[in-house]
Amino acid sequence: MNNHLALSDYLVFITYFILIASFGYWIYRRKQKASLNTKDFFLAEGSLTWWAIGASLIASNISAEQFIGMSGEGFFVGIAVAAYEWIAAVALIIIAIWFIPIYLKNKIYTMPQFLKMRYNETVALIMAVFWLFLYVFVNLTSILYLGAVAINGLAGGEYLHAIMLGLAIFALIITLGGMKVIGYTDVIQVAVLIIGGLATTYLALTMVSEKFGLGSDALAGFKVMMKDAPEHFKMILPKPTAASSQLEIDRYVILPGIAMYFAGQWIVNLNYWGCNQYITQRALGADLETARTGILFAGFLKLMMPLIVWLPGVAAYVLYKNGHLPQLEGGSKDGAYSAILGFLPNGLKGLSIAALTAAIVASLAGKANSISTIFTLDIYKKYFDKDANEKKLVWVGRATIWLAMLIAVIFTWEDLLGIGGEGGFTFIQKYTGFISPGVFAMFILGMFWKRTTGVAAIAGVLTGFLLSVFFNSFAVPMFGTNTFFYTAYPDGKGGFVIPFLICMGLSFLFTMIVMVLLSLAGPKVNPKAFELDKEMFKLKPSTIVLIVLTLMILTALYAKFW
Repeated sequence: MNNHLALSDYLVFITYFILIASFGYWIYRRKQKASLNTKDFFLAEGSLTWWAIGASLIASNISAEQFIGMSGEGFFVGIAVAAYEWIAAVALIIIAIWFIPIYLKNKIYTMPQFLKMRYNETVALIMAVFWLFLYVFVNLTSILYLGAVAINGLAGGEYLHAIMLGLAIFALIITLGGMKVIGYTDVIQVAVLIIGGLATTYLALTMVSEKFGLGSDALAGFKVMMKDAPEHFKMILPKPTAASSQLEIDRYVILPGIAMYFAGQWIVNLNYWGCNQYITQRALGADLETARTGILFAGFLKLMMPLIVWLPGVAAYVLYKNGHLPQLEGGSKDGAYSAILGFLPNGLKGLSIAALTAAIVASLAGKANSISTIFTLDIYKKYFDKDANEKKLVWVGRATIWLAMLIAVIFTWEDLLGIGGEGGFTFIQKYTGFISPGVFAMFILGMFWKRTTGVAAIAGVLTGFLLSVFFNSFAVPMFGTNTFFYTAYPDGKGGFVIPFLICMGLSFLFTMIVMVLLSLAGPKVNPKAFELDKEMFKLKPSTIVLIVLTLMILTALYAKFW
């Protein structure tokens, strides 16, 4: 194992950097010939193709927390963690059919704008401020910190701050050009991410094959893994019994078997992909068919993501289990991906670092652009300078990007938020998961039930948050470990815990009930309700074919690994 880079690694990485920077600058210069306005800068209105939208969605979604966190969960749990990727493919189908037509018909450009149009300005302002704090202090900081730590480990462990600054500056170069530059550079980023990720997976499989005396055969390595760790190839984890080990219980708590498919798994995915400025922004500047096709293309790409972010973790588990990765002391799951990368040959390691960098930079750029969009359009223009012209708003947007990135660097420089202590994946889930049930309830009822009121929306956000805290921290002491609604399991530390995805499902259920009851006290039709018609949701034959193909592949995967 070698944690130092050779000249060939540097050359591969520098080539990647020059390619992205040059292409981004070319796109930017082309756009400069026309008058840049807010819709161009924040949304790239009308200029992103379906494949650019789909690639940008994936590039923004896949980052260090997937490469490191999901690979780590693959090491610990197995293929069950692929549910986050594969259910996302179904969620993207739902969003393409039913969510995007509503956004585009009503000319929605930001999520706070949706809330203002559907409910009232108070709801919009509360959520705009919340999203800004969440994006800056949770998402942007964790992406930057996790990414810097991961790449630093591969580069020898001596360049954390230099890498942190490099990632931030790289992201700034792309972000300051606007959404069109982000969207089209993301196409290259995704290509690098997929090629580098698949190369790492291939090497991991051949390494397993070699260690078991079968030569350099990736397919043989995969078969060895299925035989040596069959429990890591089960999508649905069995519910623990009195005879279950603590390890089996810990795995189930993270991914609670079939139960999670009736609870939090859908809330996580539908809220993330359908009610999140960071994601939906890519499609809001396009026409309906382009947006739909781009979103469905992203869903199709989602099917292959576990090969890149999950399979290396399982390979690391099999190698560690058989004594071939002694550096993973105590079976530390967070080091699984880096341990595999440490065995890459010269040149290929540079490609894998480029893939990891592509994922990190694309996510940083997308997040910074979303922060800028919300602040400029939903706060600055409405409350500070209502008469600001287009040029001024674009410059305010750019200044916001600089400030957001500077704050992220300051807070990650010495890890002031304790991201490293909690673990990046846990840090993100902790602070976003508590609010997701209320936000998703507010959006889904606002779109499809005309009676939902602004009072119900505010109550829904507060109720969802309070219930999430309650089920995670107070339900077991008050009501015990076994109730009609949940079962709590030993946490190995003398306490009991309800699976987080189950907590999320329960919070959503009761939040919906509260919002419905409050809305029933209002008018039968809220004057701000959106007008829906069947024409909005009609699909072209080519769209239906892509949906059916995605669902057929997904069905085959679940049938194989159930």
